[in-house]
Amino acid sequence: MKVKVLYFALLRERRGLSEEEIEGTFRTVNELYEHLDGLHRLGMAMSQLRAAVNGMFVDMGHELTESDTVVFIPPVAGG
Repeated sequence: MKVKVLYFALLRERRGLSEEEIEGTFRTVNELYEHLDGLHRLGMAMSQLRAAVNGMFVDMGHELTESDTVVFIPPVAGG
């Protein structure tokens, strides 16, 4: 499966990219994040993240489909 991944805040800094297309055997948002963390050592627990697929917030067990756009959103501090 191939999906587009968008990175924000700390994840963008750790990955060094704001977006990429990734191909793999993942089926869920959770499996995708584990795949990405293994490749790029993103170093954030999934409990710290929110995820959105095609503009809608989803849980980490959400099933992905070909060409989805997935966003991982880490906690953001403001001031």
